Amino acid sequence: MNAKAIPQPDIFAKLVNQWEQASMKLEAIAEAIPAQKFDFRPTDGVRTVAEVLRHVAFWNLYVSDTVRGRKAQDSANELPKEKYATKQQILSALKRSAREAAEGLRGSSPAARDEAAEMVLTFIEHNCEHYGQLAIYARLNSIVPPASRG
Repeated sequence: MNAKAIPQPDIFAKLVNQWEQASMKLEAIAEAIPAQKFDFRPTDGVRTVAEVLRHVAFWNLYVSDTVRGRKAQDSANELPKEKYATKQQILSALKRSAREAAEGLRGSSPAARDEAAEMVLTFIEHNCEHYGQLAIYARLNSIVPPASRG
């Protein structure tokens, strides 16, 4: 009997695709929130919209550096407000950091992908948690998140 090999899906490529999907949702909700609401904080002790987005962009850069074998900064926890103060600066950093991470993931060697897979899953979850946070912030400001629009 001649058995045909059934090609297995490239799980790592699917993870990178999920990374990009989560990143696009974050970018879309960030774009939907007006600049004057970037300082919105629903209650004391939680991040503002701007702080959430600077935090996500910081950790996206961590993913990018780590998969490229560079020493990743892991202590600041968000990009500096002094350099990323406006909506446009924050959006630009968010988009660039997500793109750089995806490019780094795609360019990683097959041997490095097993180790990177767990990190990617962790940060997809991280980014999705912050998307949910921003979806609530948006709703509190009478903004329907783009992913919820019909």
